[in-house]
Amino acid sequence: DWFINLSASDYPLVTQDDLLHTLSYLPRDLNFMDHTSNIGWKEFQRAKPIIIDPGLYLSKKEDVFWITQRRSVATAFKLFTGSAWMALSRPFIDYCIWGWDNLPRTVLMYYANFISSPEGYFHTVICNAQEFRNTTVNHDLHFISWDNPPKQHPHYLTISDMSRMIDSNAPFARKFHRDDPVLDKIDAELLFRGPGMLVPGGWCSGPKENGTDPCLVVGNTTVLRPGPGGIRLERLFVSLLSEENFRPRQCK
Repeated sequence: DWFINLSASDYPLVTQDDLLHTLSYLPRDLNFMDHTSNIGWKEFQRAKPIIIDPGLYLSKKEDVFWITQRRSVATAFKLFTGSAWMALSRPFIDYCIWGWDNLPRTVLMYYANFISSPEGYFHTVICNAQEFRNTTVNHDLHFISWDNPPKQHPHYLTISDMSRMIDSNAPFARKFHRDDPVLDKIDAELLFRGPGMLVPGGWCSGPKENGTDPCLVVGNTTVLRPGPGGIRLERLFVSLLSEENFRPRQCK
C-alpha cells in the first residue's frame, strides 16, 4: 500500500509488526512527506541554475556540471521542496508513472536539470495535482538531527541521541555510521533483536532455546504482534492527523 524509501544510513526504530499494525488503521491514500512552498535559497542555487548530470548518459560516474545560462522559475506549476525521505501511497505512485494529465512527466523534465531533485520532484507533483494535494501528511517519518540553521548534511546519530529518537515516535532515524554502538542498543531495546538474528514478529514460529533464532521457522505471515513501538507510532499518527496538524499543513 505504501512505498517507503530508505538508504543504507537509515535504521528502523520500530519492528515490522509495529509498522504494519499501525498503518493498517490508516487511509491507504495518505502520503507522508515533509514539504513546503518556501524554497528560500534553493530558488537561486538550485531552481535557476541549469546542471547537466553525465551519469544519465555515460556508463561511469562523473560529477555534475553547471552551464553558464540560467533559467527563470517555472510558472506552469508551483515549486515545493522538503525531505528526500517519504512514504508514498500506491495510487500516487501509479499517477507518477502513468501521468494521465502529463503533469508528472512535465515536472520530471524540469527536475532533470535540478540538483538534489529528490528533495523537490514528488513534493511539486503532489501539491500541483488536485487529485492528491489533500492526501499529504507533512512529516517524513524520520528522526533526523540537524544544525540550526540546517547545513547540507545532518549529524550522525550516537547513543547520546537515543532518548530523543524514542521521544520522536518516528519509525525510522538517520544518519548512522556503520557498526556504531547505538545500532546494537536499538536492536536490543527497541527491536528486541538478538545478535545475528532477524527482528522478531508474529510470523516467527521456531524454538527459542539455546540462542536459536525463532524466525528461522516461518509460521503464519498474517499474524502481527505489535509491541511498544506500535504504541509510539500510534501517538505520532494521532498527532499528525489531528485537526491542528493535518489540513493546515498541506501544501503550504
